[in-house]
Amino acid sequence: MTGVSRLSTPAYADMTPEQQRVHDLIVSGPRGDLRGPFAAWLVNPDFAEVAQAVGEYCRFNTKLTKDLAEIAICVTGAHYRSEFEWWAHAGFARDAGVSDEILEAIRTGAQPEFDDPKHEMVYRTAIALNQRHGLTDEEFADAKRVLGEPGLVDVIGLCGYYALVSLTLNAYQMPTPDGSTAFS
Repeated sequence: MTGVSRLSTPAYADMTPEQQRVHDLIVSGPRGDLRGPFAAWLVNPDFAEVAQAVGEYCRFNTKLTKDLAEIAICVTGAHYRSEFEWWAHAGFARDAGVSDEILEAIRTGAQPEFDDPKHEMVYRTAIALNQRHGLTDEEFADAKRVLGEPGLVDVIGLCGYYALVSLTLNAYQMPTPDGSTAFS
């Protein structure tokens, strides 16, 4: 990435009434601002509204604990080498108790050492989904057994949603707010 965003977000007063409505919906919710992909999606407010609703579930209401969700998100962000996504969610993962050693292994593509079988299962499932785009029968059965089927559905959903986020951030060349890079 060049470090120069392709995004030109209009001033609030220059937004259409529908863009303003969706803007207000996003900033009044748990996110509190329009960072990341949301400003890009706002170009198409119909898309922005439904995408942010899925994202609100994935980020704030998943059946998984925060540490498990953040592992799936970080695996996906690293797979897409999304600087902004990594910048945001590596911090959230640390706050949720994911160790720096695990995060560094995910970032570099090394095999992390896990003490928690659920952490390892989320990692293995997210890696399979991102790299091979599916699960073998054995992987599916193992993930369902360890995470429960609602947890497995959430891991699949997290990987899919954060692939969308990462691709948006990459396409718009969104730099990190502090200029840091994890993959360059």
